[in-house]
Parts: sequence; structure tokens; C-alpha cells
Amino acid sequence: MAKIIGCSNKILEVDLGEKKFTTYTVPEEMRRQYLGAKGLGLKLLYDRMTPGVAPLGPENYIAFMPGVLMGTGAPCSGRFEAITKSPLTGIMVTSSCGGPFGMSFKTAGWDGLIITGKAKTPITLDITDQGVEFKDAASLWGKQIPEVQSILDTKLSKSLVIGPAGENGVRFANLAAGHRFLGRGGIGAVMGAKNLKAIVATGGSFSVKPHDPIKFKKICKTATQYINQNPLSADQYRNYGTSANVSPCNQAMILPVNNFQDGQHESAVKVFGETMAKDHDTRHHTCKPCTIRCGHRGVFAGEEMSAPEYETIGLLGTSLGIFDLDRIAQWNRLCGSLGIDTISAGGTLAWVMEATAKGLVKSDLAFGQVEGVEQALEDIAFMRGFGAQMAMGSRFLSEKYRGREFAIHVKGLEMAAYDPRGSFGQGLAYAVANRGACHLSAYMVAQEIYLGLLKPDSAFGKAKWVKFFEDLTCCINSLQTCQFTMFAFLLEPPLSKYTPKPMLAMLMQYLPDLAIQLIDVSLYLGLWNAATGIRLSKKEFLRAGERIHVLERLMNTREGIDHKDDVLPLRLTVSGRASDGAKKVVPLGKMKAQYYRIRKYDEKGIPQKDHLKKLKIL
Repeated sequence: MAKIIGCSNKILEVDLGEKKFTTYTVPEEMRRQYLGAKGLGLKLLYDRMTPGVAPLGPENYIAFMPGVLMGTGAPCSGRFEAITKSPLTGIMVTSSCGGPFGMSFKTAGWDGLIITGKAKTPITLDITDQGVEFKDAASLWGKQIPEVQSILDTKLSKSLVIGPAGENGVRFANLAAGHRFLGRGGIGAVMGAKNLKAIVATGGSFSVKPHDPIKFKKICKTATQYINQNPLSADQYRNYGTSANVSPCNQAMILPVNNFQDGQHESAVKVFGETMAKDHDTRHHTCKPCTIRCGHRGVFAGEEMSAPEYETIGLLGTSLGIFDLDRIAQWNRLCGSLGIDTISAGGTLAWVMEATAKGLVKSDLAFGQVEGVEQALEDIAFMRGFGAQMAMGSRFLSEKYRGREFAIHVKGLEMAAYDPRGSFGQGLAYAVANRGACHLSAYMVAQEIYLGLLKPDSAFGKAKWVKFFEDLTCCINSLQTCQFTMFAFLLEPPLSKYTPKPMLAMLMQYLPDLAIQLIDVSLYLGLWNAATGIRLSKKEFLRAGERIHVLERLMNTREGIDHKDDVLPLRLTVSGRASDGAKKVVPLGKMKAQYYRIRKYDEKGIPQKDHLKKLKIL
């Protein structure tokens, strides 16, 4: 078996219309500046994509990029990134995914795949170490994801598959790699518009070895030790998955209830992660290699199926006024089979329920009522009746039928399941996130709610923390490894671990600049240096994260995004939660202005030319 030391730097470029492929070699300087996965994918598309292209048109590009850690055995490193222009938002979208496809693709010898054009008829792309073969997929078109996977997947060959929703152009259609999903922004619809049913990679031709195996092994040992001793990663997420978030979010009044009209509910205990583990016999069902093991399966309604994640519980459950884990798990499975993002699906159904109650639209959907939900999801996937309009998302519906004030989205992307009226930093992060209402751009809920290190109802210093975590997250999504490693990698080093929590909280709240300087990111940096042999300092590493984030912002501003789009739904800035006696709302204006100054954007939120040159983007 041949070896890849560090990176192969070989990118497949495919034109579906011409049925041709070429190979692009990544220059070392580009690798140094953009790292890999998300960063490198954005750069490659920036150099190729014309502003203004239609997301569902043949000129749109889509990239699939494994990170530099894929195949090395580093903890939680079995992830890859997708990058394209979103049909839901009209701007750039990136999405991270686990599952087996990335490993097969990387061990076929490739560091990335870029696709443009449109096939004349449905096809699959079959990728080996020799390149690409275009195969007829007429017999697969119309089939649901699990059936297609059962046909295409073998021991060495693993697939990326869209379902009927992607084929039919649902604006929030996703695609699956095993039991994991590239969920947000309608990436599945982009593939469907290109008549691309699946991508199949046959791996095993190459093994991936770090540039400095001795140093790499030592760092991985420390990383694993930190994960195994961190309470959040080793206890909460390992035992209960992300559903561990339900209880603290309900307690903090940030769990969405009835389309974000409230932030907690007495019935929420029925959907706690602890309840799920006890009543539904959950067990691990994870990506490989994974040390945290947050993925779970369980028994729901008498059948074994994937345990719903926190976001699915929040958006397809509590935000619909529904607290029935059996039903939520069944709808989660249905969405997975049809190829629908559960966050946008839930956000859209919640809007429809409220709009129905207000007389703006006619439907059979109502808060707290399970009847009609399954039918609505199927109608969305197959574009039937009113489902064809729901398939466009909540922004489209609210602009057509009114009700914008309770359409819970940012830039067209439905909001994840954290109410920012109880987490002001998360509110800012939602508003300025490049892809829309994204909780993973800067996961401020962790600092404000789970860890109690920042005051959730204070605006002070939040802009600096959002900027820092955006930059670091871009680094992590470009390595690529799981973002959940941040709990262990940042909190278990001695300075963080042994500083008394009140002192650490005071430092972070009142002296954010100093606290940020003291944060230890050496595990991420060490993994990069040892894997690639490209030496970066801490400053250079975080500057790469900043460069990636600002490049994505620049690509969005070319599509017309500016300060008018960095806003929160009106409900979150003018109306308090029902259970909150203080009726707090997000003070976005001041935080956003400070964020622009720190980011070196102008007052309209546009990256300034001199800073773009300083970052070597221009």
C-alpha cells in the first residue's frame, strides 16, 4: 500500500456536463494560508466561482474536502467539509460531516473534489485512485437514502447520497454519509440540480501518515487523555449525546418552545438526554475514529433507530410544542431517509403552525399536535401541494404570506435550538455568522450557559469572544476535527484547569483581550504541525482562521450581504420569553458595531480593502 505523508495535495476537478476531470495540485503557500477542508475549499471556489451564479444552475460549484487529519487516526478526525452556494440563502454555505465517505475518499489518494456543470441524465460519480468514472443512475433516481446506500456501499466503497428532497430541489435538502449528514443550506438540492445522485469513493489504495509520527503520537495521547477526563466530553456527551444539552438549556430558558415564544417548558423533562438513555436503551453509534462518541442509537416506538440530536429535539420537538421522543425519532428517521435538514424543516413547520393560528395560511398543523407533521415532511420532500412552498423555507413563506416577525431565521437559514434572549453572545454570533443563523460559527452557549464563564445577559466583551471563536472554529473545521474537542482541548490544559473558576470567569468577562492571549490552542496547532510538516506559530495559525472567515464574508458581500442582513428575527429583539419575568431581549446594535470594528469591517459590514491585503486575500 502506498503512503501519503501529510497531504497528497491532489484535487479532483470534475465537469459533469462535459464528463471530464482534471487534477489540480495545491501549492504549499495556499495550504499554509488556508490549511485544508473548509478554508482550502473556500479559496478554491473563490478563485473559480463567478459572483451572482444561480445556486441551482450548472455554473455553481460544490467542493468536498477532507481535512489534513483524515486518515491519521487523530481523535475525532473522521470528518470532511462541503462548500457551495446555498439555494436556501443565496450565499456561501459550508457544512461539516462525519461518516465513512471521507476516509474512503482520502485513502483513494485525494485531498479534495470540486464539481461544476450538470449531467444530462442522473449519474453517480465513482472515484478511485485513478480518477473518476461517470455511471448511469436512472435506476437509483427516486429512491430514498438508505436503499441507495445498501446498493452502493461496500467494505471499501462508501457513498455520499441525496434523497428525493435533493432531487426535487427542496431548498434545505441534505445528503448522507453513512448515518451522518451534511445538513444545512440545501447542499443536497445543489447535487440534485446537477443530476448527481451519489458520489462513491473506493479507498484503501493509500495509507495516511503524519510528517512527524513520533510527535504526532505523543500529541494524540495527550488529546485522548484530555477528552477522557473532561466532564462534558467524557460524561455528558459520551453518555447522552448532544441531547445532554436539553436539560441545561431548559433550565436557562433558552430551549425553543412554540416557535421561540418561550424558552422552557415543564414537559421538557420528557425529552432530556437522561430520560432518553433510561427509557430508550441508547447505545453508542459513532463516527470513526471518535473518542467522544456522542452519536447514539436507541429503541423508539418499538424499533431501533438513531437517537435524535439536540437540534432535532429542539426544532422538530419542543419548538413545535411536542415532547414525545418516539415521534421525534421517527420524524428524524424520515428526514434522514428523504434527505431533509431537521433544523430548517422544524423551523419552517413552526412558522407554519404559528401562521396557521394567526390566520395567515391554511394548514392542519398546530402546536402540540403530532397529527399532520409526518405528512407535511413528505409533502415537502416530494413538493406536493403546500409542501412545495414549505420546501422554500420560512423566509420565503414569511415574505409571501406576512409574519416576518416570527420567521426565526438569519439570512434565510433557520435558527438552531438556542434562544439568544438568554445568551446574548450567541445572539451576536447568530446575527453575524457567515452562513446564517449558525450556532457552530461561534458556540457562545458553551461559555455562557454550560460553563458559566461569561454572563449570558451581558453584552460586554462578547464581540471579542465571538471573533476569537469564529477564527478558532475555522481552524478546527479546516484541520478537520470535531468541534466538541474544544471542551477538552481548551479546558484541560493546566492554566485553564487549575485556575479557580471564579477567577477564570472574572478574567474572561472583564479582561477578554488578556484571556484570549492566554488560551492554549497548542493541541490543534501541534496536530497541524506534526501532520503536515508545515510549521506555523500560534499567531500564524489563528491568522489563518481569521483569513478563512473573512474570505467567506467577502464572498458573501459580493452577493449583496451587508449590515442590513446581520440582524436577528424581530421576536428576539423586541419581545421577551413568556417564562422570563424580566422580558430580556438581545441588545444587538451595540455588540454588532463593536464586532465590525474588531473585524475591521466598515460601518456597513464590508471587509476593508487594506485589511484584505494585510490578510493576503487580495
